[in-house]
Amino acid sequence: MKRTILYFVTMITLALGACSKKDDVAPDFKEENLAPFSIEFDNIVGDRTFSLNNTGSPYTNAAGEKFTISRLQYFISNIKLTTVSGQTYTVPQDSSYFMIRGDDRASRFTKVKVPEGDYTKVSFVIGVDSLRSTMPVDKRKGVLDPAAGDHQTDGMYWGWNSGYIFLKFEGNSPVVSDDANGDPTGKKQFKYHIGFFGGYSAPTINNIKTVTIDLNAAGIAKVRKNRQSNVHLFVDIMKVFNGKNSFKIAENPNVMFGAFSSLIAENYTAMFTHDHTEN
Repeated sequence: MKRTILYFVTMITLALGACSKKDDVAPDFKEENLAPFSIEFDNIVGDRTFSLNNTGSPYTNAAGEKFTISRLQYFISNIKLTTVSGQTYTVPQDSSYFMIRGDDRASRFTKVKVPEGDYTKVSFVIGVDSLRSTMPVDKRKGVLDPAAGDHQTDGMYWGWNSGYIFLKFEGNSPVVSDDANGDPTGKKQFKYHIGFFGGYSAPTINNIKTVTIDLNAAGIAKVRKNRQSNVHLFVDIMKVFNGKNSFKIAENPNVMFGAFSSLIAENYTAMFTHDHTEN
């Protein structure tokens, strides 16, 4: 009898101990259980820090071409997380559109609310999905406002094509020619404006890309109400040139549409590396 009582006391103690461990919290997908979570997009260029207009110390790509960066902007959207047990939580779309700007360090955080829980994967779209791209303008506010920014500089919407620019990457390189295929202004500028979501009334190129990051190796996200959980990613802009489809600036200094834009879109899916997670 004493052994039986001791057994039950032991089991109850173990059960209570297991329940008290905050690190074992399973997600409860209810609005009242939402907690702060963010992904940090920390831009780098190869093994160097990211800097705009660093003319005194230009970057060098795999082809040996020197270049500087004058503008970098890209959309991150449709954030989704996967738990230890394989459950998924998708951040409501209205709260899941962000623009990362190279000239604004504060923009590097995509801050959202997700249910408390332990997450082993995060995924996101580089760009703006076709559904949101074709919604009425009143459903596309904030960073998605087509009228936001100067369309000649930092605007991220093609009025002539009714679509978003997913990645805007501009700079200067001495290898850019001064002819019509390069930069006839003589400023040696290169421009990569990558967009297109598959077409509205007729099929077009679809450069929407989804990236999934496994968090297991460098730390899973343990999301709790009483603290900010942040997944820190390095974003290597050099991958635009040195990715799966390596190319030379001199041969393709200006890309906005056509088959080559898809090759660049494939390259920039490899920019993202999980550095660590802060819990």
